[in-house]
Amino acid sequence: MTAHSEFTIQKLVIIGGGPGGYEAALVAASLGAEVTIIENQGLGGSAVLTDVVPSKTLIASADAMTRFADAADLGVHVRGSKDGNEINDLAVDLDKVNTRLLRLAATQSRDIKRGLERVGVRVIAGTGKLLSPTCVQVTTDDGLEYDLDAQAVLLAVGAYPRELPSARPDGERIFNWKQLYHLREVPEHMIVVGSGVTGAEFASAYRGLGAEVTLVSSRDQVLPGEDEDAATVLENVFERRGMNVLARSRAEAVERTDDGVVVTLADGRKVAGSHCLVAVGAIPATSGLGLEEVGVGLAESGHIKVDGVSRTTVPGIYAVGDCTGVLPLASVAAMQGRIAVAHLMGDAVKPLRTHLVASNIFTSPEIASVGVSEKSIHDGTYQADTIMLKLSTNPRAKMMAVEDGFVKIFSRKGSGTVIGGVVVGPRASELIFPISIAVTHKLHVDDLADTFTIYPSLSGSISEAARRLHVHV
Repeated sequence: MTAHSEFTIQKLVIIGGGPGGYEAALVAASLGAEVTIIENQGLGGSAVLTDVVPSKTLIASADAMTRFADAADLGVHVRGSKDGNEINDLAVDLDKVNTRLLRLAATQSRDIKRGLERVGVRVIAGTGKLLSPTCVQVTTDDGLEYDLDAQAVLLAVGAYPRELPSARPDGERIFNWKQLYHLREVPEHMIVVGSGVTGAEFASAYRGLGAEVTLVSSRDQVLPGEDEDAATVLENVFERRGMNVLARSRAEAVERTDDGVVVTLADGRKVAGSHCLVAVGAIPATSGLGLEEVGVGLAESGHIKVDGVSRTTVPGIYAVGDCTGVLPLASVAAMQGRIAVAHLMGDAVKPLRTHLVASNIFTSPEIASVGVSEKSIHDGTYQADTIMLKLSTNPRAKMMAVEDGFVKIFSRKGSGTVIGGVVVGPRASELIFPISIAVTHKLHVDDLADTFTIYPSLSGSISEAARRLHVHV
């Protein structure tokens, strides 16, 4: 536990209504604080309106198409078909898909707003700027301007897509990841620049929706920094599904043509397509907030410097979410918000433990991980035993015609404590949970091995992997 705040606040002003901001508001209100939240795009922020909710809804439609494409292997076919190939002729109504996902995002945003107002949180549609550690200047969407006094301020302003000077998005042919949801038809040929999480997810989704896809990756592997075995599985799946992956190829420029786009690579090659998504990272939305004027420390990248309980360099000012550069995950932002409020309200609190964060990449197949990475084991940072079981050996996976993926578990050498794991496969985001519990609560591999699993089930591979890490005494 960390030390409590020196004071208990009554007035909290939150700038930004994403997961970090609205989760903090809910906790603060439940603890008796007077809370005001300022947001100019809608409650939920980018995570709900332009990022996580819409992108994962798009991916759900792509997953449905992918499952249908494999249906013939399961003996499922269109009535009257002799060879089952007609099921592969399915088409997606992208206009309907995008209408649905935007409606879901808007509904989620309204639900969050109603939830906040129900517990007494004041919601202001507008922007905020720090005038001092205890005063926020508000500019409403209606043009009103006034000052709000606060005993504490929490910044949850998020980030926005990074752009290349030579590849400016126009929302018609060249896109950032916020602009894709107004396409009326599936692109004929989508070129995705950037093979990080966002680029890989959208490349996987648009290929699943039926588009030709070229993925431009400046690194040796797709998903640089992720588990190498997982990246290899994904690259093999991409290749098998007809995606063109250009490794070690840096995009220099993206230009519109009369009927599409041309991407120029650093080596002079040109790639032509109908549309291009530029997914090359994000920039913290920290400018114009008055941070430097009041003394809030910033990193060279523009991210707000915070400690384990999200305190900035100025007492009484906290920051959470993508603007801090800790981990760009909605779940982390929400946890930072809850921790920050617990600390500033004098409640019991533990600092953020990033080594316990479970993350998922929503490609097809999904890639989930938690805890120690295999890279940190190979470089000697951790001493651990490892086991990897391919899902192709799992009976339930065989029944489902799942051939790609694996379960990998890392246990501390000597003690047998579970310290990390990776799952690649369908619904890996769900399958990682038992490993996350084991890592968080320092369970022994035998604790996993001795827990009943359903037969047959994909989770059976988790207990089987744990059994193989058992050390005979």
